[in-house]
Amino acid sequence: MPSYHEVVTTDLSTLTTAAQNWDDMAKELHDTVEPAYRDDVHGISLGGPIWNGLSASAAHARFDVTLKEIQAAQTEAKAVASLLRDAHTQFVDLKKAVERARDDAVKAGMKVSDQGVCHFDFSKVSEQEAFAIHHDPDLRETEMSWTAHIAAAVKAVADADDGVRIALNAVVKDTDPLHGMPGGFNAGAQGDVEVYEADEVEDIARRVADGKKVSDAEMAGLQRALRDNHDDKAFGQELMRDLGPHKTIKLGNELNDRLQDADGPQRLQLAEVEKNLANTMATATAVPGSVKDMPPGSPAFTAWVNSKDGAFYKEWTEGMKKEGTKNFGPNTNPQYGYQSYVSLMQHADQDFDDQFLYDLGDQTIKAEKDHPGIFTMWGPGHKGIETDAVDGVLDLMSRNPDAATAFFDPAGNGSGADHVGNDHLTYLAGSGDGAREWPKNTITGYGVTDFDDPTSRLGLGRALEAASTGHEPLTEGESGGRPGPHTAAQARVMQHTIEVLDDGAGGEDVHANLRKPLGHAIADYAMDNHNILAENGTKYGSPQGKDGIWTEGDHAGITVGKDSLMRVMRGVSADDQTYALLQDTQRQYAMDQMTQAPDSAGSGNDAWKNPARDLGAVTGAMNSIGSDVILDERDGKISAANDMAKYAYHGAGAPITGLPVLGDTAQRLIDAGTYEWSKDVADAASSQAQEENSDHYSSGINSTYDMIDQWAADRGVDVDDENNSRHDPNWDAWQAMRDEAKQSYGTSRGDAAVYLGWE
Repeated sequence: MPSYHEVVTTDLSTLTTAAQNWDDMAKELHDTVEPAYRDDVHGISLGGPIWNGLSASAAHARFDVTLKEIQAAQTEAKAVASLLRDAHTQFVDLKKAVERARDDAVKAGMKVSDQGVCHFDFSKVSEQEAFAIHHDPDLRETEMSWTAHIAAAVKAVADADDGVRIALNAVVKDTDPLHGMPGGFNAGAQGDVEVYEADEVEDIARRVADGKKVSDAEMAGLQRALRDNHDDKAFGQELMRDLGPHKTIKLGNELNDRLQDADGPQRLQLAEVEKNLANTMATATAVPGSVKDMPPGSPAFTAWVNSKDGAFYKEWTEGMKKEGTKNFGPNTNPQYGYQSYVSLMQHADQDFDDQFLYDLGDQTIKAEKDHPGIFTMWGPGHKGIETDAVDGVLDLMSRNPDAATAFFDPAGNGSGADHVGNDHLTYLAGSGDGAREWPKNTITGYGVTDFDDPTSRLGLGRALEAASTGHEPLTEGESGGRPGPHTAAQARVMQHTIEVLDDGAGGEDVHANLRKPLGHAIADYAMDNHNILAENGTKYGSPQGKDGIWTEGDHAGITVGKDSLMRVMRGVSADDQTYALLQDTQRQYAMDQMTQAPDSAGSGNDAWKNPARDLGAVTGAMNSIGSDVILDERDGKISAANDMAKYAYHGAGAPITGLPVLGDTAQRLIDAGTYEWSKDVADAASSQAQEENSDHYSSGINSTYDMIDQWAADRGVDVDDENNSRHDPNWDAWQAMRDEAKQSYGTSRGDAAVYLGWE
């Protein structure tokens, strides 16, 4: 392994000089040696007046071998030159990385020795600072971390150097004993370091795939080659072509099995091999362009697949279609190729190509249609293996939101002759005829028992969140950022999702594993939800809604009916945190809209009454949804409300995943308030029976009043002056706001009575 000093002092230009010498040698062989030999030696054995007979024929065979060797020598020389230039390019970049690591350490106050060891440079600080730093208990750890930072950069050079060594050793080996003389020059020499590295590790990978033992050094070599070359397309395609889909699936299975039994450093090593094998696959299967322009199935995509550039992709995907439906496990607990393949892909930490994912999604769907039950989980299944390959592909799409959006966009992808439609969303999220029958978990014993797979639709939920928002699924406790904006394709996915889920007014029944991700997605459309629930403007067509989304320039949004929106909100709100997310999101957005009202209430107080009306309509809808959840609980109504409230923004409990970030003023007012909406929800639920024949549905409005009061107080209104002794005109406007909010609150709850089936 080269030292830090060797890396930073080596003159890399000698590599290009050597490369030029090898090119010059190839040119000399081509321009001088080959013509001279062909004319003066090889030519005289071809028959004619000079030399005929058996001796001429025998000589010709030998001369022909020599000619081929001269030609092979040219190929080998050019390949060596190319390898040296490839090495130079790699080493230059890696040397710069070492120098950057050193410079970073120096900027941090370190002095770097010739061995790359870092110590704090006390010559650059005052005596007093030096004393304090000397006594800093973390000093040694800081110095070691900078030393390790430089050592990691040096290690990358060493790894690349090892790859070049492998290539230079391999390039001079005769790969075709029938061409020229056995053991002669290499007529098949190639000038890509990564190709030789792929050939070197293929044998190791094959033996691992077959369950054979490999040495620690060999496994380390496989680990290094995949780590250093996973982002190189030539390496990836060479390795995957050599292994083929069958061996690749077996390799993934074997790595998974070994990983289950490993611990400590061996487990970490296997995990890295698994990850970078998946990353290698991601690089090798990349397709040029975008699925939006060149979707699988389009003439443009088909033309690329049948081109020289698409040859590997075609060979690989066609092979996977055959291997994907083969059983690699026992008959009593089958493990099909697609299950193993998708499971291996999930270990990647880089995105797979959008066209490839779209294509694979279609392949796995077709596979289960052609082979019903192929993705059923039998008994405990296989640890570490994604049983439902379709759902697994959807999970992979969630990491590449553009891929997810394209897969679910009901308008399809591509333009003109390259347009390809799809109905993936209806098939995967719908119910009834034509929709997917999601695989079960089947237990056999005295009989056969089917259970819902506890992991069912996890990938679908994550993919729908990514597809409709444009960002990867949110992690636990992560803020949703500012809502929107959304593209037309994202809005179409959200609109169609709500329509599909509410088909036949069934939106209240949302699968448990879809509730959180769809709640995150719906919250990201806070503006649209607000205007639909408040029945604002012609753009939304509320309450009936419109057939298509709204678009303004590059931005777009949903226009679903108020009834469908409320029912789907109710469906996802069966999850406590999701209800708290939607409740707080819509209250915050309504408050944010109120903060944009002018300082003066204006004629008829409309400038203040209108946002208050919207607030009342929104809180009325959200309280109705919450009370419906509680009523479905039947017993322990207050307990159910408290379960919701434990996630509330102002509570001391868990943070709400996906809570959007809105305006500073609205946030300040909300932070200053104490809106115990859970009490309002409980009040609304407990009084629901008495309200069924009421025109007002006013129970649970207290926190709505509190929000209006907090807002008015911030505008200078004395909300404690019961008689408006100061004759403040804005005091009257504040009262009008409360009245307007109460009316719209009651109307919205009355709508809910119809939409949610109370009446």
